[in-house]
Amino acid sequence: MERSKRYGAVKEKVDRTKFYAVDEAVKLMKECATAKFDESADAVFRLAVDPKKNEHRIRGTVTLPYGTGKAVTVLAFAKGDKLKEAQEAGADFVGGEDLVKKIEEGWMEFDRVVATPDMMGVVSKLGKVLGPRGLMPSPKSGTVTPDIGTAVKELKRGKLEFRLDEYGNVHSTFGRCSFSAERLKENLVALAAAVLDEKPADIKGRFIKSITISSTMGPGIKVDPDDLQKLVAAKRL
Repeated sequence: MERSKRYGAVKEKVDRTKFYAVDEAVKLMKECATAKFDESADAVFRLAVDPKKNEHRIRGTVTLPYGTGKAVTVLAFAKGDKLKEAQEAGADFVGGEDLVKKIEEGWMEFDRVVATPDMMGVVSKLGKVLGPRGLMPSPKSGTVTPDIGTAVKELKRGKLEFRLDEYGNVHSTFGRCSFSAERLKENLVALAAAVLDEKPADIKGRFIKSITISSTMGPGIKVDPDDLQKLVAAKRL
């Protein structure tokens, strides 16, 4: 694929053989975000896991300190008092069978889905629709819960779910390139901490093999894993 002159110009700023300290990498990523829109800040963690092992299928959540910078549309499956609780927490769409029917007919104008446990019998009908899109509510991700008000608030603030792909990588957004370098750094450290928390018990030694960050339209920038893990450790003191 032929790249644009703009991409070629920003690519020249990045040394592909170098592992950058976190501060330097974030600063460089922002410099490379020269598109005419507010590019997202994305990270790829390459992990020392075997995707074929069930116990290595990493999946977790993180609420970034400064959010993702993106408005999140939340759909909540609830009834009775819980329906009102979800509405008051800021859910954009709330209902039950009526929403199931709309989704079955092709409506998908939402980003995240939450449900109370007593609604999962209804929601399970949508497994083939929501599952492949990563939208099916689950207890592990905190999107099946009786405390639906808190779940909705967290999602509206930008709570993210991440999971391992078939190649042993975790991909996630950690903000927008219009954020200050300090806010992007704090978000990246929080994301790294959440990924580290999912380290399987049988893995010894280095868990994160490499980290690459980039803006939506920018080149990949290798981050020094040791520097990032030092920042995570300092944050936990």
